[in-house]
This record gives sequence, C-alpha cells and structure tokens, in this order.
Amino acid sequence: MVIVFPSSAVQRRDRTSIETRATSTVPHMPDTLRSVLLFAAAAVLEIGGAWLIWQGVREHRGVAWVGVGIAALAGYGFVVTFQPDPNFGRILAAYGGVFVAGSLLWGVLADGFRPDRYDLIGASICIGGVAVIMFAPRPA
Repeated sequence: MVIVFPSSAVQRRDRTSIETRATSTVPHMPDTLRSVLLFAAAAVLEIGGAWLIWQGVREHRGVAWVGVGIAALAGYGFVVTFQPDPNFGRILAAYGGVFVAGSLLWGVLADGFRPDRYDLIGASICIGGVAVIMFAPRPA
C-alpha cells in the first residue's frame, strides 16, 4: 500500500494547484461523493478506534484491542487529509457533525444503544450543519 500525502501538507502558496492535485487522484468521482465517503471512512476509523480502546481498557479485553484502536485512530488522522477542500478548520468542523451522528449509530450497531428522539434531533441538526459547512455555494 502506498500512502500519498496531499500536497496541501507540503505546499501552501499555490491554492489552485493544491486543489487540482488533491482532487485529481480520482477524476471521475464528484467532490461531494468523495467527501461523503471520506467522512464515512474517517468516522469508522475514529469511532471504531475509540471503541476498541474502550473495550480494551474498560471491558478488560486486553492490550491487543488497545493497539488496534490506536492504529485505527492513526488511520483516521490520515483519511481526513484526503478531503478535496484544502481548509483544515472547515473539514474538522464539518467532521464534528459526522462524528456526533456516527457515534450514535455505532452505539446502536455495536452496543445495542437506543437513541431517544432528542439524540436523533441533535444528530439531524449536526448533519445539517455538515451539509451547510461543506456544500454551501461559495464564491470562487
């Protein structure tokens, strides 16, 4: 497996070429779809990594669970860098909403958690915020 670091981590001066290089790896995939898929992958890695560490420590499943959790969290750190938008603050702010909704979903699937209507309303508001932050039309 080859890890390719986005050029925005190396170069900051030429934003146009940074955006072109960051999005040119998969030219047939629209940026919106790419963002959604990357957010989903980031959520699985971050929430899954935290859950694995929780299991290893709180549920006494052992150091191997913790180690795999740490590796997943490191993977999350790399996945978010592949977002097509070059703005770190925007990506992490939007991801916060994905994290909220994804955490509730993880609890349902992995732990049998049943969110109440306020959990669902809050998660919906967060996902709405993600859509506004990431996909609102902006001047070029």
